[in-house]
Amino acid sequence: MIPVLELETVTCRYRDGPKTVTALDEVSLAVSVGELVAVMGPSGSGKSTLVHVSCGLVRPTSGAVRIGGQSPAFLPGRRWWGERRRRDVGVVHQRLNLVPGLTALENVALPLELDGWRKSDARAAARHALEEAGAGDLVGLRSLELSVGEQQRVAVARAIVGDRPLVLADEPTAALDSVGAETVVQLLADLAHVGRAVLLVTHDSRLASWADRVVVLRDGRVVDAIGAHLADGRPAAAGSPGLPAAWPAMGT
Repeated sequence: MIPVLELETVTCRYRDGPKTVTALDEVSLAVSVGELVAVMGPSGSGKSTLVHVSCGLVRPTSGAVRIGGQSPAFLPGRRWWGERRRRDVGVVHQRLNLVPGLTALENVALPLELDGWRKSDARAAARHALEEAGAGDLVGLRSLELSVGEQQRVAVARAIVGDRPLVLADEPTAALDSVGAETVVQLLADLAHVGRAVLLVTHDSRLASWADRVVVLRDGRVVDAIGAHLADGRPAAAGSPGLPAAWPAMGT
């Protein structure tokens, strides 16, 4: 399989008052074309930091991050990551980060328009993505007029629009009921099956069961991986007994 996202012994540390906190500790992970990888773990395990590092919002203290085989060393960091996020990476953030004054359609079309798409083409693609995410009826509503669950659907549509090869989804179903959550995860799985690489952060083992591989973080380290292979090509926990029964109760 061709890796789209590669993290090689990535460590992230930050200061919290007098303390130094290690959010990620030598994490190696690859997400390949056609693969849906789920990341699970208790609150504070480093799941969101993993997403932020993978899309360039957080710079690792050490280690390497590559998208499509390239690292930020090829271009000045801000420019490189800005281009990559627009062209190659769709992200669903926990805080959603929709632009309040824009409609759902405008929010979803925005990354394409910033990347130089014609306005009409960008909005046609945005409308299709909203329909796929179950938000086709929200096209003309501004984000401030939407419920949290509706905003989450719009954020999913924005992440998948434009056929970008990598989708990072940080708890994309937290505000949805069980039916809506399965609809979104099935959409992500379908995207993987047609050739995208998808990284899904979730605390729900039922949703993680859609994944080709499940990676477990604890205290910033990968402590288990079920299925497929790790970044260095080693089989990932082939003898693992499966998902612990306590996982559905894990925090985000």
